[in-house]
Amino acid sequence: MGPILALAGSLILAYLIGSIPTSFILARRLKGIDIRQVGSGNAGATNVLRSVGKLPALITLVLDLLKGLIVVTFVADYFYPFGIDLQHDFYRGLMGLAVVCGHVWSVFLKFKGGKGVATTLGVAVGLTPFALIPAAIIWFIVFYITNYVSLASIMALLLFPPIACVLKYPFYTILFSVAICSLSIYKHRDNIRRLVRGEESKTHIFKK
Repeated sequence: MGPILALAGSLILAYLIGSIPTSFILARRLKGIDIRQVGSGNAGATNVLRSVGKLPALITLVLDLLKGLIVVTFVADYFYPFGIDLQHDFYRGLMGLAVVCGHVWSVFLKFKGGKGVATTLGVAVGLTPFALIPAAIIWFIVFYITNYVSLASIMALLLFPPIACVLKYPFYTILFSVAICSLSIYKHRDNIRRLVRGEESKTHIFKK
């Protein structure tokens, strides 16, 4: 396989792995429902939690996380190097972006999907694990105070690239973290509108 074909093939594979509609499959198998037609209509773990249950939501979260982690570690390491001048950090970041794009625009769901938070989390575990710790703390604090999953996710996504920068991760890793987090924040645009209007649904997990 030539280097260009290997690069293209690996990116397509990353996209297809990201496209696996975990939430849709679980909701259909367990309750016979289309996750896109219930609750918020989002094909993600939060909607599974509200519409199917806690255990299916946890399984969805873990599997969506694993999609990102597997792509930027095992898949990326298998295909690299290509025999072309492509930095490893750049390539892994590009693979991370491809798998998140697959989750957000799944070919199996007519190019619709989730908001990419769990898959972004998996990419972060593989590429920037130490930046993930403070970002996760931020997420839990915001969620515990507000009970808004969307607001907690948006705040963690906003602060993740600066945290990675402070921790001096490689330039391309930071660059792609900006791209991936920006994509996920963009997918939260309807949530942002509902938050501004005070219409966003709360998710109650912790008893205060």
